[in-house]
Amino acid sequence: MKILVVGAGKVGATLAEHLTNEHHDVVVIDSNDEVLHRCEDMYDVKCVYGNGANAQTLLDADVDRTDILIAATAGDEVNMLCCLIGKRLGAKYAIARIRDPKYNESLTLLQHELGIDLAVNPERATALEISKLLRFPFASNIESFAKGLVEMVEFRVQQHDVLADCRLRDLSTRLPGLPRVLYAAVERNGSVVIPMGDFMIRAGDRVFVAGDQLTITNFFRYLGRNIHSVKNVMILGGGRISYYLARMISHLGMKVSIIEINPEKAARLSEDLPQVNVLLGDGTSQELLDQEGLQQMDAFITLSDRDEENLMTGLYAASQGVPKVIVKNNRVNYADVISRMGLDTIISPRHITSAYILRYVRARINRHGTKVEKLYRLLDGKAEALEFLARAEDPYIGIPLKDLTMRPNSLVAVIVRRGKVIVPFGNDTIESEDSVVIITCESGLSDLNEVIRK
Repeated sequence: MKILVVGAGKVGATLAEHLTNEHHDVVVIDSNDEVLHRCEDMYDVKCVYGNGANAQTLLDADVDRTDILIAATAGDEVNMLCCLIGKRLGAKYAIARIRDPKYNESLTLLQHELGIDLAVNPERATALEISKLLRFPFASNIESFAKGLVEMVEFRVQQHDVLADCRLRDLSTRLPGLPRVLYAAVERNGSVVIPMGDFMIRAGDRVFVAGDQLTITNFFRYLGRNIHSVKNVMILGGGRISYYLARMISHLGMKVSIIEINPEKAARLSEDLPQVNVLLGDGTSQELLDQEGLQQMDAFITLSDRDEENLMTGLYAASQGVPKVIVKNNRVNYADVISRMGLDTIISPRHITSAYILRYVRARINRHGTKVEKLYRLLDGKAEALEFLARAEDPYIGIPLKDLTMRPNSLVAVIVRRGKVIVPFGNDTIESEDSVVIITCESGLSDLNEVIRK
């Protein structure tokens, strides 16, 4: 597909990287020469200098032959105008990054009037991910499928866990009371595998398990993990993510404190969030954190604009015994290092946003096939979980999985049929209208027929 990305900032550059890796024809527009040169050097893209909201610049970038236009500049208004002009000039689909909370109320109207097919709010999407983690503090990462019926949860195996040093095929006999979940993916020493029956789980492994909500909850209860609810939350930084997150979780009954060093930001947050305790001060100060009761917090979340500050304060919170520490960090390449330091829950707004947009792109590629309904990147992008809706005319329908050919390094993780969650085995079949969740170590898959063959 021909894809035009306007704005080569953090999100735009990440999208350019992923889209070129998936063999799309990508053009990037930006008004910063240095940024464009860096994009051109790092990725196989064509670069156009100029303002993405200018009709001539868009025409220079061949917008009239573009399948998908993605407006990801720092300005919401520029992005909306870019989509409006781009669609009028011939772009088939338009995606806009719209971040300001003031547009939330009228977003549906704006999309309709401006021709925006998908509006993405990175900060709100990130806040939503964090809120899920606070509801399930025993997990490092949680993804949901099939309208919430299926959950896929990441956790790190500990030395005392009953799973450690046991082959998957032996779990049911060795631990008959252990709820049956699917072991979807495992990362060990930086490598990701889709585990088979002879795979032995070891302490230190990062494991993704999948199942329905009740089974997942009972699974972690069996392991003895702390599943007590989070009641007191402290947030470092008063940006947009903090605003959205505080609104979400305060409605769940959590008591929220936000530490913000900028007086104007702190005053605005205090006015907009009367139910939240907004503190003016330097959130990286250990003295201030201790004074405000860090040790009594159930969760500490670092959301400042500086990755280094987030990392250092997150490490300090973990050293003080805070049960759940969540760190915002956009440098995914360092995720393994950070994890080895004891911080398992890392949130990256740019990667959350790019995954959201990539799902839409893949659905547009495959308009006539079994298209991607949901897409999540797992284990720092080394694996993907995709949800498809099976169609009656697909050739694998009604055939036992053991008689089908699976794409290498891929696995049918879960089947959902009329509200019933099935962890599949060899004799199970996929039927029409089933929601099918696939785990794969490959990137770029957009059709279930690419994964399963008769």
